[in-house]
Amino acid sequence: MSMKGKALFTFQSENKEEISIKENEELVIFDNNSVDGWLQGENSKGQKGLFPASYVEVIRPRSNSNMTDCSISPEGSPGNGSSYFPSTANTPFHMQQGYYHDDDDDWDDWDDSSTVVDDDDPSGTNGHSHQSPHSNNPNVHYCAKPYMERQDSISSSRKGSMVGRNLNRFSSFVRSGVEAFVLGDVPMNAKIAESYTIAMGPKGPQWKESPTPFSCSIEDPTKQTKFKGIKTYISYRVTPSHNARPVYRRYKHFDWLYNRLLHKFTIISVPHLPEKQATGRFGDDFIEKRKRRLILWMDHMTSHPVLSQYEGFEHFLMCADDKQWKLGKRRAEKDEMMGANFMLTFQIPNEHQDLQDVEERVDSFKTFTKKMDDSVMQLTHVASELVRKHLGGFRKEFQRLGNAFQNVSQAFMLDPPHCSESLNTAISHTGRTYENIGEMFAEQPNYDLFHMLDKLSLYQGLLANFPDIIHLQKGAFAKVKESQRMSDEGKMDQDEADGVRKRCRTVGFALQAEINHFHQRREVDFKEMMQAYLKQQIAFYQRVGQQLERTLHIYDNL
Repeated sequence: MSMKGKALFTFQSENKEEISIKENEELVIFDNNSVDGWLQGENSKGQKGLFPASYVEVIRPRSNSNMTDCSISPEGSPGNGSSYFPSTANTPFHMQQGYYHDDDDDWDDWDDSSTVVDDDDPSGTNGHSHQSPHSNNPNVHYCAKPYMERQDSISSSRKGSMVGRNLNRFSSFVRSGVEAFVLGDVPMNAKIAESYTIAMGPKGPQWKESPTPFSCSIEDPTKQTKFKGIKTYISYRVTPSHNARPVYRRYKHFDWLYNRLLHKFTIISVPHLPEKQATGRFGDDFIEKRKRRLILWMDHMTSHPVLSQYEGFEHFLMCADDKQWKLGKRRAEKDEMMGANFMLTFQIPNEHQDLQDVEERVDSFKTFTKKMDDSVMQLTHVASELVRKHLGGFRKEFQRLGNAFQNVSQAFMLDPPHCSESLNTAISHTGRTYENIGEMFAEQPNYDLFHMLDKLSLYQGLLANFPDIIHLQKGAFAKVKESQRMSDEGKMDQDEADGVRKRCRTVGFALQAEINHFHQRREVDFKEMMQAYLKQQIAFYQRVGQQLERTLHIYDNL
């Protein structure tokens, strides 16, 4: 039940989930039960979002003269240690998408006609026959590594940093666990069984490349049924290059892997999966479109030096046994190296980087991503409009032109004494040529524009991830500045402030490595996209020219 409220203090929003309020401003509060010290409501400008509960006085309705206005209880207000999310230090900010249960088949799967527990199904993971499981894939480059103690261990006598926590516990900086990492609030007994190396390259920090790169094909989307047709789904043949042993995966398996990636790799731009569709998901056009986009998604995964090493990805690519699949799935879901702990897996170079220079580099990339996102959206709009014209306008116009030529030919045949049969035949053939050209225009997007739109969709997803990732670095910078200020004021030991700065360097190196990888892939992908588009355009207009030339030669013999 909504109620009125009044702002006691001015609050300035810092992200899109929050709204700004001014002192004495009248508010509408949707629910007076605060979540971790935050209320949801609407300000006088009609903006809806979150604001601190302790900044607001709730005006309660009076049923008698003894009732008085009262402020909402400060319990759960920012900074009291309570949290809406189960484990802030180790729970990534993507966890709001929901937790997975041990019931392996009880997933939200739009590709299924129903959700059925299928433990006794004799078929493989997705309805295909079992194949012997394969393990210890050397090309995925995820293997047992020696345990390494934290290099930046903090004195166990200190419960946490003296630097203040963010008021907004909904912030991605908090939910990702990066705040806890930067402030040193990571369990002291954390051990690391995996590591990702960042090296200095000619353009700055970069992920260390896998010594055994691989690729993976996705082919043969096939409609499958289970339980005598009760459940229907599409199965894809997935074949890693290093062993050429196919496994069969449904979309729900891709979706499971994608969510594990989001949970774990908080500072990496994980490519978005092709969109889900509630209706028409078994149509040929939709299946072909999804296959093309899954191929692009897989190419990006196998080319990423960190994502390609993930144990869960190896499990996805290699496991063909149903029982082993479930065991590996549960193991991936119990992965402890997530959130703040995941930040401990980075091995960074010893080179010094001035944090001011890193901040300027990040600001430059933020400007770049905004401009690139706008330009990609514009190109997507233009290309989509061109597809619409190919399928509709261009096709119809050429068909109308062809039909008009046909009518001229028919008119010339109405006066037989003056009828030139060869000329009439040539004009009629010209009409059919333009009708064929209209059909060629309708078919052409299958060879060029659809592939361009697929690649643009991939990059729209990648670019959409970066605002939250950049926010992580911005939050880390803020903690460094705050800790140094407190050290200068004598409120914090310099050693503690240096620890915050050191951990901020780790976040900065990781973000810069991801930025450099993004640019490297962008140059490769857009070069290939433009070359493929131009080649197909040239081939298309050559075919159109050949049709017109053959038609022209008919008139030479009249």
